Amino acid sequence: MSFVRDKLSAKFFLFLMLAFLLIHVPIVGNYAKVINTLIHESGHALIALLGGNVERISLFMNSEGATYSNQSTWAGSFFTSLAGYTFASFMAFLSYLLIGKKKQIILIDILLGFMFLNLIFWVRNPYGIFWLCSFAIAFLILLIKGSQNLRDYLLLLIASILLVDSVQSAYEILYISLIQPYEAGDAANLARLTVILPAPVWGFFFFLQALWFSYYGLKRGYYKLEK
Repeated sequence: MSFVRDKLSAKFFLFLMLAFLLIHVPIVGNYAKVINTLIHESGHALIALLGGNVERISLFMNSEGATYSNQSTWAGSFFTSLAGYTFASFMAFLSYLLIGKKKQIILIDILLGFMFLNLIFWVRNPYGIFWLCSFAIAFLILLIKGSQNLRDYLLLLIASILLVDSVQSAYEILYISLIQPYEAGDAANLARLTVILPAPVWGFFFFLQALWFSYYGLKRGYYKLEK
């Protein structure tokens, strides 16, 4: 039992380190990080649809993204601004949970669903279309042609990228909220909407929720695989 636990710990640590190193490789790293950007912007869009409409989503070569939506109420603007980082962190948690439960097919369906949903309805900028098509095609080829082990390793790597980048991006927005609060993206938007809660408060919230989801994602994924 101890051997199995140590082996799983090494596997999780290896993939987290691989994801961390990969997202910091020039050019390739930005390409890989767009998977988290896609989830982040999709979170904004899905919530925006509840009280308004989504005009478009842009995915950029530097791994940044933008969702353009119209909201008719304060609550709609608030929850749309709140959704990006929290949804990305939740998806990292869900990915590890599904892998731990050996529900990889569900995770594949979710990832492909986000890609095709964005390609059909929202993403219109050239790089965004290129990224969605190229990533979806490569993903499908590896799933169809690769072995089950390759599929499982690929999904674990994607889950690790989602987890690592969700924490890193949340830390970055926290840092920006402290030194340039009016330039802190979603944290700045929430500060304007809430008035009494400045951007650093929302920066800390985004970072803490990312750590919470990451901890429980790893814990649940590890625990389920161990059993």
